[in-house]
Amino acid sequence: MASCVTFDAGQTLVELDLDFLARRLGERGVPMSGDRLRAAAPAAWTRFDAAIALGSGHPWRLLISGLLVGAGVGEADAAPLVEWLHGEQPRRNLWRAPIPGMIALAGELAARGVAVGVVSNSEGRLAELLAELGLAAPFRCVIDSGRLGIEKPDPRIFDAAIDALGLPPGSTGIHIGDSWKADVEGALAAGWRAIWYGAGVHDVADPRVAAARNADEVRAVLARWT
Repeated sequence: MASCVTFDAGQTLVELDLDFLARRLGERGVPMSGDRLRAAAPAAWTRFDAAIALGSGHPWRLLISGLLVGAGVGEADAAPLVEWLHGEQPRRNLWRAPIPGMIALAGELAARGVAVGVVSNSEGRLAELLAELGLAAPFRCVIDSGRLGIEKPDPRIFDAAIDALGLPPGSTGIHIGDSWKADVEGALAAGWRAIWYGAGVHDVADPRVAAARNADEVRAVLARWT
């Protein structure tokens, strides 16, 4: 039985807040609306996913550039805006729109006494962001690669979660996240099970991995596994 359940943050607990991004662009004198960014989002995410599939790490700039250009910002104007937003990311994280069903699920698990944590590749201020958004309560630990200096899929980041949760060395857990490489491969390398989460996931022939497209499907997997 798993000793704990951990969640990725971006696109698992919180998603890219396009209305917030529009307001940030307004601070730089660029008129923008969340609706224009939402119209540009499918193509920008398609480019992002293609870059991920080619092993390009986490092409943050490519995604944001695609959103801005798709929403009507000229490419020459978009480039310095992307750099400014990237520099601001540790302080004003754009991934701040809560995914309600997943937040509720984390709270349910914590209320049942499950050791619940966050394991995320982030910029070093994820704990502060969750506190700012009022989302920190369910989580006994927040393991942020920007502070730890180790990124998923390195299994040591999951060992750090076990230690932070006060569990015995060698304990294993269930990790929930949207990235196959970072979340699923990382969890498996640590000896954990993984729930691959998101609208575009698909079933795989590995009993250690389950696909879940929404919070209800995640809840069903956890019920089956625990």
